[in-house]
Amino acid sequence: MIIEKGDKVHVIYRALYESSTRRHFLGEVIVADGSCCRLEGFAFVYDTKSAMYVKKIETRITIIDLAESGYIVNVIDSNVIISDISYRYVSEVGLVATDNKSFSLNINEFGSKS
Repeated sequence: MIIEKGDKVHVIYRALYESSTRRHFLGEVIVADGSCCRLEGFAFVYDTKSAMYVKKIETRITIIDLAESGYIVNVIDSNVIISDISYRYVSEVGLVATDNKSFSLNINEFGSKS
């Protein structure tokens, strides 16, 4: 199987149109059946007023098919603690998801640096 229980993923929901809400999900696979997964983690939603992704405080459980064309999926290290991750802008790099320790995921290939 390509994805398994316990794997941790960063999921970007592709915008269907220009004014679509930009949303990301960071979570752990709690059940996997092929590429269809139940994930538990945190939603990050883009706030146009602050021009920043805002992490929702409460954990969410979502079901998605990671192989669908509507998602961009990054598998992250299993040692990363999902609840410690936040987004921030880094000079000369742009937007990163980081735990401010050892984990840093540059996600600029999916959008601009600003």
